Amino acid sequence: MDSALLLSFLAVDLLLVCVPGADWAYTISAGLRGRSVAPAVGGLVTGYAVHTVLAAAGLAVLVAGSPALLTALTAAGAAYLVWLGWGVLRRPGTPGADGTAAGAVSGPRAFLRGAAISGMNPKGLLLYLSVLPQFLTTGGAGRLPVAVQTGVLGLLHMGCCAAVYLAVGLAARTVLGARPAAARAVVRTSGAAMLGIGALLLAQRVATL
Repeated sequence: MDSALLLSFLAVDLLLVCVPGADWAYTISAGLRGRSVAPAVGGLVTGYAVHTVLAAAGLAVLVAGSPALLTALTAAGAAYLVWLGWGVLRRPGTPGADGTAAGAVSGPRAFLRGAAISGMNPKGLLLYLSVLPQFLTTGGAGRLPVAVQTGVLGLLHMGCCAAVYLAVGLAARTVLGARPAAARAVVRTSGAAMLGIGALLLAQRVATL
């Protein structure tokens, strides 16, 4: 693939990843409530790996073209965000001396939650359908198959997510770890953001029915 095209995609993708959303909210919450942010970020990246596989296999187009399936995916993902956000609001926790917080979840659970958030997020699917195809090239000798190009761009997106979300989670722990009141307020804000984003997704899907 053309290096200039890859750099262009990388620049656009970084801008999109740096826009705060459900992933950011979960990363900040996990960073302040758990011993390590790595499992949560690993889960988020794994969810995007699922999107990459779907897109490379051509299944993403089929999902987007099925209103019933897309509605079910949106509803499930939105309901999960609402449930998770409400749980964070009820038990925000405060980082302790060992870096953990009351209400902190285990590494495997943090991983699974992250994978569910990004894997069930229709916004991720739409990114692969609307942004990624603009950087695919077809025709001409020596061109990589579209599925391979999709995989390469998907890996770049996953790398961007890993770098940005790790930085966000670690920054939250470093800056707020010794400020229990501020940390609790930020965690509650993150929970409210997850709840609000989930409710908005549900409302948008109901409005299109």
